[in-house]
Amino acid sequence: MVASATGKKTFALTPEQLEQFHRDGYVVVRQFLNPDEVATIRDTFMEMNKNGPVEGLSEMRRGKSEAYDSSDPLRFYPRMMQPHSHPDKPVGPLASQYMLHPRLHGILRDLFDDEPLAVQSMFYFKPPGARGQDLHQDDFYLRTKPGNCMAAWMAIDDADEENGGMVCVPGTSDYDVVCPEKSDPTRFFTTEHVEPPPGTKPVPCNLKAGDVLFFNGRVIHGSYPNTSKTRFRRALICHYVPEHSTELSQGYRFPTRFDGATINIPAAVGGGPCGTLHVPSSPH
Repeated sequence: MVASATGKKTFALTPEQLEQFHRDGYVVVRQFLNPDEVATIRDTFMEMNKNGPVEGLSEMRRGKSEAYDSSDPLRFYPRMMQPHSHPDKPVGPLASQYMLHPRLHGILRDLFDDEPLAVQSMFYFKPPGARGQDLHQDDFYLRTKPGNCMAAWMAIDDADEENGGMVCVPGTSDYDVVCPEKSDPTRFFTTEHVEPPPGTKPVPCNLKAGDVLFFNGRVIHGSYPNTSKTRFRRALICHYVPEHSTELSQGYRFPTRFDGATINIPAAVGGGPCGTLHVPSSPH
């Protein structure tokens, strides 16, 4: 983070941060969002969800079955998918603003060595007692070719091991996209699990509210349950692909440039939603 001639904070990665990203596959930019921005994002999404899930925005169902049983904290606070595509709701313009924020543009361009295109926004509430999302690779879902997608994971609360903060497996950015195993539904709300390669293990990425974690779409990452009694672990998450992508999963294939223009990328084979929900075997 540096100060511009106008005195405003601008964001560019240092050589050390770029070295870490190329080595580990991820890097944290501290204090990317200021406290007022964090509060605005937090309060707008909480107000949107004050009466529970929002039809067409919150991820509530898979097919005809409930995705969360009655005892699950995520039943009231499921993640919101693609909020930027809902301009009629308060969260829509806000999500779009931060998904295409000029401060992100230069960082993503450096990480891709190409122009970034925005393909997805999500908001995770992760209230106390909520399950985590097991270890996975984002490009299993986005199917970016050539290259990989990129995530900008914006912490809206302090996120650590107690409240189910992010973990990443360093050095897996060159790991092939693999076919996942089944996760443990008592600990994780999505079904996929990717086992880290021998000799590697997940490392906590402890964040403060306002920090942003950038990571390569091949990096194995996830989070464990929120074991705190009172602390949310909210996050605004956006995904990007390089402009010269030639294939992209069907659900993401009309990405947006930072100038607001939408383009068309041919559909890849496979891919799907970012994490398939476990469905209870019977209603509760």
